[in-house]
Amino acid sequence: MLVHVLILLVSLVVLVWSADKFVFGASSLARNMGISPMIIGLTIVAMGSSAPEMMTAATASLQGNPNLGIGNAIGSNITNIALVLGITALFQPLTVSSSTIKREIPLLLAITAIAYLMLFDDYFSFIEGFILITGFVFYIVTLLVITLNRTKNFPSDDPMIIEAEKEVPDAVSTKQSVLWLIVGIILLPLSATYLVDSSIFIAKTFGISDLVIGLTIVAIGTSLPELAASIMSILKKEDDLALGNIIGSNIFNILAVLSLTGLIAPGNVDPNAATRDAPYMLGVTLLLLVLCFGRRFGNFRITRLKGGLLLLVFIAYQILLFSQLRS
Repeated sequence: MLVHVLILLVSLVVLVWSADKFVFGASSLARNMGISPMIIGLTIVAMGSSAPEMMTAATASLQGNPNLGIGNAIGSNITNIALVLGITALFQPLTVSSSTIKREIPLLLAITAIAYLMLFDDYFSFIEGFILITGFVFYIVTLLVITLNRTKNFPSDDPMIIEAEKEVPDAVSTKQSVLWLIVGIILLPLSATYLVDSSIFIAKTFGISDLVIGLTIVAIGTSLPELAASIMSILKKEDDLALGNIIGSNIFNILAVLSLTGLIAPGNVDPNAATRDAPYMLGVTLLLLVLCFGRRFGNFRITRLKGGLLLLVFIAYQILLFSQLRS
């Protein structure tokens, strides 16, 4: 057991590290090819924080454990909002003015509601997975078109877009870019395989479902990049990017991560995903909308009080999960 716990922890660290190196290599290579830093920031860098979840979901589904992937997607969204944003706001209140974020929070709520409806019948089909991945492609293309149209004649004045552009790594040699890209490509699936194998072993040993393992240990572990990115963003006074990373990651988790389980391993899902976890994810997302737009649709602040409330929501969810395990 101790060996598998150690493998789980090491594979989580390697998974997150290799995802970062993959993004670094891909971003640097794209920059060397003349692609705009703004486009790189809104696509490759933005998707980078969801790379661990995507690889975990794909690996779990290929091994016949789609509930772990579903739990990872749902749990990561709950963790990102309730734990990551909660801790970030407690550390330092966020003042957000980006019009992109104000547009994407309602969009996230709508996408979350669609995911809940898809899981409501305890069955996740290939068609539903295809719909989500198609929505992902449409979302990326639409985001790029809107941004490029706005910046056609003048640089963007949206704080989140400006901050996202700054996050693009400095140019390095093409040889170095390719090297880090290859390192990421090799270590990402390898670490994900060890992560899934050790998670399933631990779950079976303690009589815990794959879904709960995905909702807790794996979800929290794969959400560490969002926490690190959010803390670094507020330290650099980039409040819009801190929230934007979380919103973007949650959209990717549903459209690009959850979809993989339907595309690779469609079929029945754990009933708790529909009756307990997906509704909680929807409720947490709705709470975020209320906290942000409760009074006015202008500049909003996520205060320490709101951060504390979000953290309590996360703790309550963990209590709910483990109290049901004992019953």
